[in-house]
Amino acid sequence: MSRPNKPKLDLREMGLRIRDLRGDVRQEELALHLGVSQSQLSKIERGKVAPTLDVLMGLATRFGKSLDWIATGHGT
Repeated sequence: MSRPNKPKLDLREMGLRIRDLRGDVRQEELALHLGVSQSQLSKIERGKVAPTLDVLMGLATRFGKSLDWIATGHGT
């Protein structure tokens, strides 16, 4: 059985969306809210590491965006 092609996550683009969501909020402040270190959030925003599901859920809740939008740019 063949699987439909899944869209590949672009960590760099996802990081840019997260950075845009953060706006004027300091990395330290958002990182504390998300339960990660500032350096980890920096790596996520630069597309060096993928955010955990907990981080994605925290972002979605704080900024009122869907997980789909944060991860892929599709949806709201």
